[in-house]
Amino acid sequence: MEWGRCTDRELTELEAIVGSENLSTGESALRLASRDESYYTPHIPPQVVVMPGSAEEISAIMKIANPRRIPVTARAAGTSIEGNPVPLFGGIVVDVQRFDKIVEIRPEDFLAVVEAGVGYKDLNKALGQHGLFFPPDPGASAMIGGMIANNASGVRTIKYGATKDYVLKLTVVLADGQIIEIGSLATKSSSGYDLARLFVGSEGTLGIVTQASLRLAGIPSHFSSAIATFPTLEAAAQAVFQIVRWGFSPAALEILTSELVHMLNRDRGLGLREEHTLFLEFQGASEMALEEELGPVQDLCHEAGALSFEPGLGIDERNKLWEARYEAYESIKHTHPGADPFVADVAVPISRYPEMLQYAARVIDDYGVAGYPFGHAGDGNLHVVFMGDAQDKEGGEKIMKANEAIGSRALDLEGTCTGEHGVGIGKRPFMEREHGASLELMRQIKKLLDPQGILNPGKIFL
Repeated sequence: MEWGRCTDRELTELEAIVGSENLSTGESALRLASRDESYYTPHIPPQVVVMPGSAEEISAIMKIANPRRIPVTARAAGTSIEGNPVPLFGGIVVDVQRFDKIVEIRPEDFLAVVEAGVGYKDLNKALGQHGLFFPPDPGASAMIGGMIANNASGVRTIKYGATKDYVLKLTVVLADGQIIEIGSLATKSSSGYDLARLFVGSEGTLGIVTQASLRLAGIPSHFSSAIATFPTLEAAAQAVFQIVRWGFSPAALEILTSELVHMLNRDRGLGLREEHTLFLEFQGASEMALEEELGPVQDLCHEAGALSFEPGLGIDERNKLWEARYEAYESIKHTHPGADPFVADVAVPISRYPEMLQYAARVIDDYGVAGYPFGHAGDGNLHVVFMGDAQDKEGGEKIMKANEAIGSRALDLEGTCTGEHGVGIGKRPFMEREHGASLELMRQIKKLLDPQGILNPGKIFL
């Protein structure tokens, strides 16, 4: 398949749209736009990075690119770790950083209208003044557009769900430059196909989201956190299963191996007991309600073999623990200076989580690679951060084989090859096995909306 290129003519046309100050062909800008936080090395760098400021400007860009088959890759914060915004065939990178406005906050309707380049942390800071928040929390400094593209979730998924559960309405620019609005501001609708959900998780392969209306939640009035430690990963995972099985609803339920706890102690000075550990958080309307929930959860943990259970952490200690959990990825990188991170991300039914966790630990040992399993245990989501040298062919092959084994096992257990990081580059080989005949339907949808195939080509499909 032959791709178009940006000649001087196209560059002049693009500059007329966005202005010279919002277009770059400099080596440093192109290098930055050639990669994200992932293990994947840059492919063919883009020829130009443009920073439009409106849907109309993106529309004009698409009207240049589409008839000439110039690849277009949308980019938000670049914090993804599956190569999702990495351009594979050069072309144009559309950077949405200028789409940084919180257009409207409507506390009475529990919704906000924001542009794609707004950071979710900045959004939540503004929402906090109204006693509201946007629950999906991927941990990194992600932008709303990227979160929609990957259907990001995070530590609160067990209670609040993922990004797709909060998207009400979208403004999207299609491959041919058409600007469409999909969805509505109602919290429910039975009116036709749910097109907004179609674009959530599509990784910029169907259109470029410029604005989103998002459902919000009220900030809970009371919190309670706890730490439980276990002698084995199997015991910790079994406790997770029992907590969910009996209908308790923690806001977060995270599992960390003893090796990772040791690393966090050393890197963050936490002083935690170095055993396999669960971090738990509950939210409620009163302290009494939280105490009534924590008591039975503590009993379930001890029945699963817990070595300790420490409830009722103070706010400072709770914040310190969660900060450390959020920074686990960075702590792993600090421990392996100069190495490149590769993150496996799978999810399985909650009853199979103990088996998945044990299998991942065996794979790390069998392949002799540096790997750290942890994850959002309450919704069956497991991450394994492998550390290696992307330029080391033999070591890289071991990591890729370990990742393949973990992804295949998740599918064996009726799960998914990617829980929240998207398909990007690395998960494409799993798609046919996971989706079967329905993958062809996805291809047909892609072809209908992007017949020239210019939107983020090479992603999702092999």
